[in-house]
Amino acid sequence: MLDKIKSLRREVENIKAANADELEALRIKYLSKKGEISTLMNDFRNVAAEQKREVGKILNELKEYAQNKINELKEGFENTQTADDNIDLTRTAYPVDLGSRHPLSIVKKEICDIFASLGFTIAEGPEIEDDWHVFTSLNFAEDHPARDMQDTFFIRHNPEVLLRTHTSSVQTRVMEKQQPPIRIICPGRVYRNEAIYYRAHCFFHQVEALYINKEVSFVDLKQALLYFAKEMFGQDTKIRLRPSYFPFTEPSAEMDISCNLCGGKGCPFCKHTGWVEILGCGMVDPNVLENCGIDSKVYSGYALGMGIERITNLKYQVKDLRMFSENDIRFLKQFESAY
Repeated sequence: MLDKIKSLRREVENIKAANADELEALRIKYLSKKGEISTLMNDFRNVAAEQKREVGKILNELKEYAQNKINELKEGFENTQTADDNIDLTRTAYPVDLGSRHPLSIVKKEICDIFASLGFTIAEGPEIEDDWHVFTSLNFAEDHPARDMQDTFFIRHNPEVLLRTHTSSVQTRVMEKQQPPIRIICPGRVYRNEAIYYRAHCFFHQVEALYINKEVSFVDLKQALLYFAKEMFGQDTKIRLRPSYFPFTEPSAEMDISCNLCGGKGCPFCKHTGWVEILGCGMVDPNVLENCGIDSKVYSGYALGMGIERITNLKYQVKDLRMFSENDIRFLKQFESAY
C-alpha cells in the first residue's frame, strides 16, 4: 500500500497540462470519485490495524498535495488569460458582423462633399412645417395642386401644418434669418402622398442647394452643375439643360446627364435617348427673395434640387426604389466597401 502511495505521489509531482482541457482530465484521473486516489482510499480498509495510522497520514497528504497541484496549474491558466488586455470577457460567444453604411447615406455624403468643395455649408430644418415656409414664401399659388391633400400630408387636417414636401423650406428659413451672401446645401427627408411602387414612395430624400449674392447669373449655375456632374459620375459626363417651370425659380430648367451606362449612345435605361434626367434648377424668383426679406434689386441667386434615391439609382443601378427602406441585409451588404 505504501509503495502504491509513494509511486502515485511521484506521478502527481510530475503532472503537466498544456490547456484547461488537459488539466480537467488530470483532475478526473486523480481526484474524482472513481479516480486513483479515491481507489486507494477504498483500499485503506484492508490495511493492517497497526499500519492504519501511518498509511492514513501519508494518504491524506497525497490527496492534499494533488488538490494543491491541480489548483496551482488552474491559477496559472487564469492569470495567463486575464493578463491579455485584448480579451473582452463580456463579448458574445458568436461572431458579430460589422454593419455597413446605407447606400443613401453614402450618396448623400458624396453629394455634400462635392458642394462643400464649392464653398457650400449644410443647413437643416424641421420635417413638420407650416404652409408659409413650404408653399407661400416660395411663390406657390393658392390653388397650386401641390397644396391638395392628394399630394401633401397635413397634420390633423390642419391646412397650416404639414410634412414638408421638399427641403426648399430650409432655404426660406435661412433667407429669413440671414442676409446674402448665402451659400447652403439642404439634405433631408421629404414626404408626399403618393402610391408606393418600384419607382415612387411616400417618403424620399432630397438635396437642394441655394446660392445668393450680388451679380449671380445663370452661367454660375451652369458651371456648378457641370462640376457636380463630372465629380459625381465621371469626367466624361456631359450635361444639357431643358426649359421647365417651378414656382420658385425663373427661368427654370431640368438637367440631364449623358447616360453613364451606354455613354450617351442609347440603351433601355435612358430609353434610347442617351440622356437621363437628374435634377431641377433655376434662378431664384425675385418674389421669393422679397418674401424672405432680401432685396431682389440688389441680389440674385440660383437654386437646384435633386432626389438622393434618383442619384443612387444611377450610380448603383438599383431598379426598385422600395429596396432603400426595407432593411434587407442581403441588399445592404452589397455596399460594405462602397465608401
